[in-house]
Amino acid sequence: MQVFLNHAQIQQKIIRLGHQILENCFEEEKIFIGGIVGNGYELAKKFAEIIKQDSDLEVVCFEIKVNKEEPWSEPIQLSIDKEVFKKGFIVLVDDVINSGKTMQYSLMKFLEQSTKAIKTVTLVDRQHRRFPIKADYVGLSLSTTLKDRVEVDLSATESKAYLI
Repeated sequence: MQVFLNHAQIQQKIIRLGHQILENCFEEEKIFIGGIVGNGYELAKKFAEIIKQDSDLEVVCFEIKVNKEEPWSEPIQLSIDKEVFKKGFIVLVDDVINSGKTMQYSLMKFLEQSTKAIKTVTLVDRQHRRFPIKADYVGLSLSTTLKDRVEVDLSATESKAYLI
């Protein structure tokens, strides 16, 4: 196990990404930040906190439940009604983009209706795409081998990102 981001570095990247999101949507009255189940949702909540403390923007945070191994095998579920964000500014969040499969299938849920904009955010981008997805905001781009596995632990006091 090789740690490539320690707690302080992860916190710094979360703050920077939160501010980048805010800079991109400062003219909006309301934004929707959806995190993919697990660490994606934890990051989405952190981004929402940063944006709320640094602006008057209304932020709605929600969870996207998707089967990460076989996203086509069951319907993707949202913790809010999808009608709420019609014509909205949506930010889609996950901790790591590997092949792009989870992010791509999650994105499809938002393309079922009219939206104003959809932006994607990831803490770690591995750049091993098999699906046509691109992160608009990236904490760290990492070149790895296909055998390497990236894990992110978002513990409150000792978060870290590491290669297995």
